[in-house]
Amino acid sequence: MLPHELQSIVPEQTNAAEVFQRHQIVRDFYDEVEYRQELEAHCQWYYATAKQHQQELQKMRGDLNILSWFSRNKSRK
Repeated sequence: MLPHELQSIVPEQTNAAEVFQRHQIVRDFYDEVEYRQELEAHCQWYYATAKQHQQELQKMRGDLNILSWFSRNKSRK
């Protein structure tokens, strides 16, 4: 038996099932945090890519459409 002063320092014995359950809860928590961080990074990439594509589409709509000149000339003949 330990002296009274040391009893508060030494942790109580826990059974293996409790230790495993606590470990599993902590592991699940960190897995969830990692999943959410990866999802956030993917969403940021997706929104940035979509914005870039929208800008490129607007630019293309403003460019001259050279092919339309050829199709108009053929339809007039």
